[in-house]
Amino acid sequence: MMNFHIISAFPGVFENFLNESILKRAKDAGAFYYFLHDLREYANDKHKTVDDYAFGGGPGMILKPEPIFFAVEYIISHYKVNNPRIILTSATGRLLDQQYVNDVAANPDETLIIICGHYKGVDERVRKYLATEEISIGTYVLTGGELPALILVDSMVRLLPGVLGDLDSAMSDSYQSDVLDSAYFTRPQNFRGMAVPDVLLSGHHEKIKHWRQESSLQNTNRQKIK
Repeated sequence: MMNFHIISAFPGVFENFLNESILKRAKDAGAFYYFLHDLREYANDKHKTVDDYAFGGGPGMILKPEPIFFAVEYIISHYKVNNPRIILTSATGRLLDQQYVNDVAANPDETLIIICGHYKGVDERVRKYLATEEISIGTYVLTGGELPALILVDSMVRLLPGVLGDLDSAMSDSYQSDVLDSAYFTRPQNFRGMAVPDVLLSGHHEKIKHWRQESSLQNTNRQKIK
């Protein structure tokens, strides 16, 4: 079973998403489990302070190192975790891609501790001395690392054994190869004058395969032009 320990100052963000659709079925089937850790519970002052001003001045607040270190140390000790991946979500991290997701999901017994950044950033000592990996989901900035954490969980869980009814479906997705996935159509056959291509209704498997290959190339080239 793959285990995710998510450390966040806003853990309420996660429950609804992780308990719907494929993720809920995967969790109920024992493919993965998640643990939410409220960063404020690891603060060492009566006000449960998790952020402070940056040394040297400047706008924005920085997540303090102590609560994050305490949270990770508690997880490793309490849950008896050996060699976990400790992932910091950060705009300055490695850009998440399908190869990274595939590599992690290839070990279904992996334990991941995901530290959700927030505010202006995270104390540099977390990145330098605690996190084993630093992941960004794109060249833009969000209010916090909660959405990136959900993306990490979703992208990996769907590749775990037994989660999808047909693993070939996942392995033929966009970004699993050098070309994007093809276009798809479903019922109705004709919607407001927009018809499904005849070849997809022909039952001719070789022609359908060729059409999908051409569609994949068109989608790939269209993205490159952008």
